[in-house]
Amino acid sequence: MTSVDVTVETWEAEVIERSHREPVVVDFWAEWCGPCRALGPVLEEATTEAGVMLAKVDTDANQSLSLEYGIRGIPAVKAFRNGHVVAEFVGAIPRSYVDAFLAELTKPGLAETTDDPELKAALDAGDYEAAFELLLERKDREAMVALFGELGPEHPLVMQYRRRLAAALY
Repeated sequence: MTSVDVTVETWEAEVIERSHREPVVVDFWAEWCGPCRALGPVLEEATTEAGVMLAKVDTDANQSLSLEYGIRGIPAVKAFRNGHVVAEFVGAIPRSYVDAFLAELTKPGLAETTDDPELKAALDAGDYEAAFELLLERKDREAMVALFGELGPEHPLVMQYRRRLAAALY
């Protein structure tokens, strides 16, 4: 994989749309930031080895993206899947942590690991609401938590179904 410099103008195509096909890791950085310069090569090497697209956003040149995604410290790294942030970290972390971050991001999803044809069909169709309804009906907490992780904490369905799962269990 390669890395690409992303701007406000290319954000939608390079990050949001692409993340519907494959995970995208976004590195929010600035030229003057020493920790950013230390983490950058580590991210580039690790994402290349993991086969993950790396999008680099210069926070000085793209301040509206920094505001939109709540960047308060850099380097800030966010992983996108299905148009949403699914994982993130801030700071220059060791290579072993970057590798663990990428391993979690690239592990097979619930659709690839389930033996349930009804659940698989819903997930393959991108009908996450139907998948959550099935899992809630079956009280399959483990699978619901896995799907929460795949979609990320900001996904509207995750917020809705976390509350519903909690109400069903307690």
